[in-house]
Amino acid sequence: MIPAPGRRFCGEHGQQEEENDRKRIPCPLDPKHTVYEDQLQKHLKKCNSREKPKPVYFVQDINAGLKDVAETPGEQVPVSSLSKEELEKLIMKLKKASNGLELRLKEQILSHQALEEALNDPKNGESAFKHLKQQASILGNMEKLHLLGPGRCFVEFGAGRGKLSHWVDVALQNVENVQFLLVERATTRFKVDGKHKGRDSVFERLQIDIQHLCLKKVPVLEKKKLPVVGIGKHLCGAATDLALRCLAESYTACCDGKSEEPAPKRSRTDKTEVASNSSADSESSKEDCEPVAGIVIALCCHHKCDWTHYVGREFFKSVGLGPVEFHYFQRMSSWATCGMRETPTQASTSKEREDQSTDAEEHEQALGKTESGSDTLQGILTVEERKEIGRLCKLLIDHGRIEYLQRRGYRAELQRYTEPAVSLENVLLTAVPSPSLVPEPAT
Repeated sequence: MIPAPGRRFCGEHGQQEEENDRKRIPCPLDPKHTVYEDQLQKHLKKCNSREKPKPVYFVQDINAGLKDVAETPGEQVPVSSLSKEELEKLIMKLKKASNGLELRLKEQILSHQALEEALNDPKNGESAFKHLKQQASILGNMEKLHLLGPGRCFVEFGAGRGKLSHWVDVALQNVENVQFLLVERATTRFKVDGKHKGRDSVFERLQIDIQHLCLKKVPVLEKKKLPVVGIGKHLCGAATDLALRCLAESYTACCDGKSEEPAPKRSRTDKTEVASNSSADSESSKEDCEPVAGIVIALCCHHKCDWTHYVGREFFKSVGLGPVEFHYFQRMSSWATCGMRETPTQASTSKEREDQSTDAEEHEQALGKTESGSDTLQGILTVEERKEIGRLCKLLIDHGRIEYLQRRGYRAELQRYTEPAVSLENVLLTAVPSPSLVPEPAT
């Protein structure tokens, strides 16, 4: 801020000026900034931190999942505080539950011509190059699943700056009737949305927590009835589960002709008419609403998963596990990557660091030492053993997600979409409906 004429300090630090008899106080909505006390009421009406009207697609906790408080896990001691016997018992449960799972995921490291020029541009630093390689592989996997085409609505969850949607748009340059919805709960700087002005594709940002997002109430989807493709790059922890439930449950329920509102009561004279028209109504509702065409999400940050939101609870219960085991497994999952994290002295150049910090979808930054590799565990497990256990924890959590999607008629898979040197979080979840459920693209 610039000081006013005749003032030494700007408005934010005006309280430090002795000759200033006006008092500045912290804003009650956000104490990170201050306001003149005599202008408080005026400021509260326009403060960016004020509660804003809820959008039409806001439905409280529609994707939250568990509503039974009895199943919610209580406070648990840290992994580092467990005794050797308790830790060994947990590991034994983990290995038993993982028995029979495919431990080695297939490699599906692909690329896409849309990023060829950027990948060969020497101006891109190491950090940018790593992001580009991941985005290219994600697009390559989408193309292999025939998800890059006309008449689609691409919903990017945890969009951040919107770079993944940007590259999808580049790959669809000559394709018509394409819509992008960028879902991000936080206000984001350095967005790339401006690059799409004047193009045929339509970009719209939805500033909302995925937990409360009802896709079927988004105006563009109500109007255009486009098949949805859910995408995400490093969708953090529980956000993946919220996104999966948003697509596979709350949005798909609309396509099955279900409604959140109870049907209105009818008189006896209406029953005959209702019976005769029920079949036609069912058919028309299916025609008016298209299902999800596919899901492609790069997984991340299993240590931030939450039993309350987790979609694989039924799978965990089927192998004799519950909220307590889930709590420890999601904490132990960080062991898969913690040993190879970059130290501050190995930080890249300031420009690359700026690129990395502003790219909100990458979450390979600091994780508390207590859970990731505490010295108290060194006498029990070697570094390699911890990494292997961490990988098993990730695999078990992800398999619960796969089973959740399979039960809802999707062909779901896990694959490694990039090298560990590019990203330690290198697992991609893909899902497409069974052939009988795949919608015809809208024209």
